[in-house]
Amino acid sequence: MRPIDWSVLLLSLAYFVLYGVWKGRGNKDITGYLMADRGIRWHIILLSVMATQASAITFLSTPGQAYKDGMRFVQFYFGLPIAMIVLSITAIPIYHKLKVFTAYEYLERRFDLKTRCLAAILFLIQRGLAAGFTIFAPAIILSTLLGMNLKITIFLIGGLVLIYTASGGSKAVSRTQTQQITVVFIGIVSAFIMILFLLPRDISFFDALYVAGKMGKLNAIDFSFDLKNRYNLWSGLIGGFFLALSYFGTDQSQVQRYITGKSITHSRLGLLANGIVKVPMQFFILLLGAMVFAFYQFTTPPLFFNTVESQGVRTGQWGAEFRKMESDYTLAYEKQIQLTRQLVVNHKSGNAQLTQETLLRLNAATGDTSELRGKGLAIIKKQSTNEDVSDTNYIFLSFVLTYMPAGLLGLVISAIVAASMSSTSSELNSLASTSVVDIYRRLICASGSDRHYLVVSKMVTVMWGAFAILFAQYANHLGTLVEAVNILGSLFYGTILGIFMIAFFFKSVTGGAAFYAGLFAEIGVFLCFSLTKISFLWYNVVGCLLVIGLSIPIHYFFKKFAH
Repeated sequence: MRPIDWSVLLLSLAYFVLYGVWKGRGNKDITGYLMADRGIRWHIILLSVMATQASAITFLSTPGQAYKDGMRFVQFYFGLPIAMIVLSITAIPIYHKLKVFTAYEYLERRFDLKTRCLAAILFLIQRGLAAGFTIFAPAIILSTLLGMNLKITIFLIGGLVLIYTASGGSKAVSRTQTQQITVVFIGIVSAFIMILFLLPRDISFFDALYVAGKMGKLNAIDFSFDLKNRYNLWSGLIGGFFLALSYFGTDQSQVQRYITGKSITHSRLGLLANGIVKVPMQFFILLLGAMVFAFYQFTTPPLFFNTVESQGVRTGQWGAEFRKMESDYTLAYEKQIQLTRQLVVNHKSGNAQLTQETLLRLNAATGDTSELRGKGLAIIKKQSTNEDVSDTNYIFLSFVLTYMPAGLLGLVISAIVAASMSSTSSELNSLASTSVVDIYRRLICASGSDRHYLVVSKMVTVMWGAFAILFAQYANHLGTLVEAVNILGSLFYGTILGIFMIAFFFKSVTGGAAFYAGLFAEIGVFLCFSLTKISFLWYNVVGCLLVIGLSIPIHYFFKKFAH
């Protein structure tokens, strides 16, 4: 990075922190600190909801996901717009009418304390771990840029977010997110335009799309029904619907964003607008990854995109062997590039037979380079302490660092870091809300003053920040971040959603039945994870249906013995 890039990055970081502290000043009680005095307008709710979900993982790992696996990940979001409509009709009016601080507060009013605590604890576990992922993602960037130890950059990123989140609370989070998501949009659009500019002059945008399509990277929709296939139309519509319903309807990190709205209408508009914008946004980010792939069909990519780890291998015990493999890989890839260019020429000429013959030769050449890459990864594994050697999370970062011009590089890096800060701040704020409102104030200290709960909320925010930072130290061992964080959520979301579905629609079912059904359902979800190969999106369906299906017989069992 050049001085202008560092200036852009450092100034943006300083601005986000200072702006958050300034906007969050003046909180005198937990209503102001946790709920922003319930005065947020719909457009800020929209940006805040999007910023909470769109972490640095979205902009680091998702393009890499498209590079490796194509665009089928977009199907993950197909159920989201439907979920936004359902929540606008059901959850939002209830939360506003009861003026709850957390979603789980409603469960005690509907059921009992133990059911409220069960849902709150499940949320705290999964969201506390997920916060570690969102801190880890931008730490990768600083580690790569500065050549610093990854653990140090994790502490640095986590500490910056904590400064304004702990001091300013929900108001600081929501207001800062509007600035951060703006930088994010500018950054990803700039990166996309730059890819088009960097393509060879004789290769158009449509040529690049053609190549990406022929190489299997534009596979956006898969109509096949297969429970083991992670991303197809049905897992997206059904599993994605259940996941979105739980994430936006019962996950406090999202619920807190819209129950701070100044009215039901503002909350509904913010959530519905998110349903309209989210799928096109994710499609564009995945297309960005597909275009990075297309770019690298005309330019030789590194054998391994994690440059820090590659450099470590080059200078290590197996350095000579690895450098030889890199040289062989470069030569083989030059042949692949020549065939890719020939494919484009034949396609433009309209000669279908010649085009197909070239495509077959290109696929064979791609197999050769993939085999050499596999051998290179085997060498890396000899030296790496990480069993799961993967560079998916580094693909887009490597491209940006290598090819972005001065100034624009700093902007794109700032966008990725801003995305992480916005998501992490929401998570820490919601963790504090649930810990204080659902656990501390309800079970430990029910008669404290407003000032007391305000101080405790800030202390708990710091505690959760410290926990997330510590967990982030181990995130590098968990593979592709965008998949890991969604798998983690899916292990809990279905059960929590099932409890809320009973609360909303099964008025005769009591709290005891919902509580035990939730416990058994969570065990069932973990058994699915351990013993089956079904896609993680279906865990949300399994968990929800198990809770509903078990609660009814358990309810009648309790009712029978009560009499």
